[in-house]
Amino acid sequence: MTAGGIRAEFRGAIGAFALDAAFTAPSKGVTAIFGPSGCGKTTLLRCIAGLLRLRDGLCEIDGELWQARDETFLPTHRRPLGYVFQEASLFPHLPVRRNLLFGAPKPRAIAALDSPIAFDEIVDLLGVAPLLDRSPKNLSGGERQRVAIGRALLSQPKLLLMDEPLSALDRATKDEIMPFLERLHDRLSLPILYVSHDIAEIERLADRIVLMDRGKVLAEGALADLESDPALPLATSREAAVTLDGVVEAYDLAFGLITLAVPGGRFVSSAPGAPVGEHRRIRVVARDVSLARAPPGPSSILNILPGRIAAARALETNEMLAVVALGSEGAGPRLLSRITRKSWETLGLAEGMPVYAQVKAVALGPRRSDFSQ
Repeated sequence: MTAGGIRAEFRGAIGAFALDAAFTAPSKGVTAIFGPSGCGKTTLLRCIAGLLRLRDGLCEIDGELWQARDETFLPTHRRPLGYVFQEASLFPHLPVRRNLLFGAPKPRAIAALDSPIAFDEIVDLLGVAPLLDRSPKNLSGGERQRVAIGRALLSQPKLLLMDEPLSALDRATKDEIMPFLERLHDRLSLPILYVSHDIAEIERLADRIVLMDRGKVLAEGALADLESDPALPLATSREAAVTLDGVVEAYDLAFGLITLAVPGGRFVSSAPGAPVGEHRRIRVVARDVSLARAPPGPSSILNILPGRIAAARALETNEMLAVVALGSEGAGPRLLSRITRKSWETLGLAEGMPVYAQVKAVALGPRRSDFSQ
């Protein structure tokens, strides 16, 4: 864990549910808490917020103890956090401007902060300037949730907790609000714990992931690392994919193709023009990656990258899951390839073997600022 980050450990029973979860997270960026419904994601978040108290608990934020096993326990109202729930829960009798400012510290207290979050900045980031004088009853679901996020941020938190903030929205509204969440990720120096069971949200927003199941933390780490770990359910699911961070290296105007560099290789994809140096997130689905022992001949596949098989696992479906580390020495980021066991045996594939990964499709995320944390 980086200095000044998040450390959380909670063990105990809440009714019939047992929680035994511990993780760390850095002091900036989005850490996703991911797992199936009922696995304890919200329970863990409520423990961090102080809404639930387990005696065997520890919560340290930026060097400040919010809970310790020596009976230290800050009640929720004394914890500098913002909490965004599934439902916006705005005050119906207050216009948007007053909803945003509800709970904000007094100007003198804000002036004493090292890096206060400014009202105008949040209004701009969340695109709510046209809404300031409206009543909440005249807002769409996505607009209400943006106001709720703004209200949480204007409380000047050291930590933002987001509990399934998009789960009550339809797909079109989720697509509408997602760019605003990405802007928060890119422009605010604030740790965010983001609870979701939707891997698509995680892949667009998260830097790190805490993977949970049945009240326990199965693993934690960088998103791409956990996605490409064959021992974890993210890699073995039928929809398995790996998310990489790439940088625009070139754009071919004649063919409408963008080239993105990652350590150990380059990806080419159809996309609108983008400036060199722009950061984009790349998603590669395991089923879209085939393997070859030798450099393929002429092909319609644009992305053929050298790599080495770093790990492999037999699946119950008569398929093999191969983890391919990019680069001739296998030192780059990892892709997943899901192929038939017959293909694996026919090619004589094995761990450590050099291969060529043939990537049939590459999905690009929206433009981003720097991914580094």
